[in-house]
Amino acid sequence: MTKRNRIFIGILLAYALGVALLLWRLVGDIDPRYRESAEESLVETAHLMASWIESRSSEEGIAIDALRPVFRALYAREFRADIFGFEKTRVELRATVVDRSGLVLFDSLARHEGEDHSAWRDVRLALAGEYGARTSADVDGDPHTSVMYVAAPIVVGGEIVGAVSVGKPVQSFGQFVEKARRRTLLVGATSVAAVLLLVVIVSMWLVRPFGLVADVWRSVRAQKRGSFSLRRLGRRTWAAVGAAYDDMRDALAGRNYVADYVQTLTHELKSPLSAIRGAAELLNDEPAMPEADRQRFLGNIQRETLRIQELVDRMMELAALESRRQIEHPEAVALRPLLHELAASAQPVAAARRIEVVVLPSGDGDEGEGDAAAVEGDALLLRRAIGNLLDNAIDFSPTGGRVTLQLAINRQRGDSVDIIVRDQGPGIPDYADDKVFERFYSLARPHSQKKSTGLGLAFVKEIAELHRGRVNLRNAADGKGAVAVLTLPQMTGR
Repeated sequence: MTKRNRIFIGILLAYALGVALLLWRLVGDIDPRYRESAEESLVETAHLMASWIESRSSEEGIAIDALRPVFRALYAREFRADIFGFEKTRVELRATVVDRSGLVLFDSLARHEGEDHSAWRDVRLALAGEYGARTSADVDGDPHTSVMYVAAPIVVGGEIVGAVSVGKPVQSFGQFVEKARRRTLLVGATSVAAVLLLVVIVSMWLVRPFGLVADVWRSVRAQKRGSFSLRRLGRRTWAAVGAAYDDMRDALAGRNYVADYVQTLTHELKSPLSAIRGAAELLNDEPAMPEADRQRFLGNIQRETLRIQELVDRMMELAALESRRQIEHPEAVALRPLLHELAASAQPVAAARRIEVVVLPSGDGDEGEGDAAAVEGDALLLRRAIGNLLDNAIDFSPTGGRVTLQLAINRQRGDSVDIIVRDQGPGIPDYADDKVFERFYSLARPHSQKKSTGLGLAFVKEIAELHRGRVNLRNAADGKGAVAVLTLPQMTGR
């Protein structure tokens, strides 16, 4: 993955993580806020009941007889309330009244009268004149749920003679919590989708205002009458959308990308420039230098100058290729003839080291199908890509070795075609396995111990991506040499 892609994906991940953290905080804060609201209502209800009981009680006893018919009628009351989409049909409020020792005098559910509740936190604190609240398991209903209780003291004649505790099952407002959570997550997901859509729209507006529509229209007009293919049109449309994405990515990461390019190029130029400077200083400081040494130093200057020239030329080609987002004039490219042409062109270089270059028959198992494979793209760029792989295989092959080229239909990647280039060299060292496609990374050639510019495989990778394909380089399964595979979408509708 290039540095540009990493930066762009990093920006998107940072935004997504920020939204996820915000949603996590909001969702986690919903339940406490609902509990606070419910507790506040229970506080008022508890003190209302305590005041009502106080008005009917005396120092001799707490008046609770009037509570029984009130709660019986309350629980039997029929009603239907629509609360923000949730239907409520029964009262779930609970109440207990205890005396000054904590014994239950009244229980609205008629299940705990006579029990000692002095150990319960809400009752104990209320009898001590403090604020008392608790949340406990629902022993009168579903044991998997809980009930929130709030108690208030009953004061008669200036003394606390008892306490009233009111409770409400947490599940009664849990449905509102769940709905609020769902709405919050929906809003968050919608905002993420909206921002991503906005980014795409802005990128298209700033970078390719009408290019996307124009590209699609050109694709429709380019198809011959009677050969219209929705699949091909969809593929080209997706390629145009991908180009808009790449433009947006470049706009975000362009400064870092250029800085990285300049830094790497400067590093690569440092070595040949140092060699040229050293040779020039020696020639200048020693005018009486023997002719043989003079020619040797002049040869060094010429060789390093050519190296710089090759490096700059390849760098400019790679930069020009990376700036392209799609193939402007795609054409059908028959691969079998192209392999034979490249093999014939490589014969003079290969013959100098007695290396045999062979084009093998198709290896897909379907006779003739792989040999007839064709792709849609730029013939010149494909020739350069396969040629680079072939040159690389020849460079790493031993004297008297063999380099093979072969086509194979790749069924696992949607009827793609593999262009396979194999050598009999030493293979790829473990430490270089994930670096071979990096710019300027090169391994020493076994026969000369010299390195290339390190741009050839990077060039192949860019051409593969431009053709919606991929390239990989790995050691052969039998341990004899390396295998380069260029995978491209096979042309359909021929």
